[in-house]
Amino acid sequence: MPYSLVSAATLGFDLVRLPAGRAVADVLLTGLTAGPAELTALAEGARSRGADREQRTVLAVRARRARELAAAVPQLRSVSPGTGEDRTAVLVAQLERGTIGNAASLERLLREDVLGPEHRPAADADDDVREQAAEVLADAAVGEWAADVLPPLVHRELVAPFAAVVPDAATRGAGTDLGPGTPELASLLATFAGLDARGRDRWRAAVDEGRTAQRPWATAMHEASWAAHVSGRTRTLATAQLLAVRAFAGGGFDAADGAAGSWNALAGVVQAFTMGDLLDGSALGVLLAPWHRVTGR
Repeated sequence: MPYSLVSAATLGFDLVRLPAGRAVADVLLTGLTAGPAELTALAEGARSRGADREQRTVLAVRARRARELAAAVPQLRSVSPGTGEDRTAVLVAQLERGTIGNAASLERLLREDVLGPEHRPAADADDDVREQAAEVLADAAVGEWAADVLPPLVHRELVAPFAAVVPDAATRGAGTDLGPGTPELASLLATFAGLDARGRDRWRAAVDEGRTAQRPWATAMHEASWAAHVSGRTRTLATAQLLAVRAFAGGGFDAADGAAGSWNALAGVVQAFTMGDLLDGSALGVLLAPWHRVTGR
């Protein structure tokens, strides 16, 4: 399945279940929020910068091989429980291990969407700067995506240029203007990032309580994504969802939580706070339900 900024919550679902998913979010946030100076700095860190033809050929072969190795990250497959097995338990176990997208779709997202025509500094940059910045970002994103399956040397080779240029990657995107819902989003994300064991249990309980409601969560999520698209706020919503990936990890949630619904519930609240000025009361009620259960508001 190809990723897109419109469906950033789906990408987030994969990232919160990957061992280094938070680091992938940091790379994408760096790309989304990069200005001319940041793009130039990234380009200057590219391994291909200043390389001769033979060196570029070697680098291209190594990059291709790394991506072949990254394809070993497991993807979701049909679930076929054995006799006597609980289907829900099998599904959750599968969801903890398999991704919806893959490394190739992640790289396409970064090159074509994150650094696409709507990224004004990238569009205005020289071709060499844009391509070399994309090289550094794409290598780092793929390297972190597949951190669990890549040989350590290959992983280090992919992520080292980015790490050297962006030592503060874990804070990139923080403080970004996310539109009318910025104050509510800032409070939500700070709350999640600071949760303790009791707070995590309360969120899990709120998610479990909503399972029997049978409300149209997917429809409400689609309405929020569509509202972002038609209002020109797709990149804003994607930034909010990637910041939520960071907060989810910071709050101590793990792959099992992501698979069991805790991420989807948070992603829904993020959609509601980011696009709340364009959603009707019904959609807002569905998306904000777990937050209301926890806060009593």
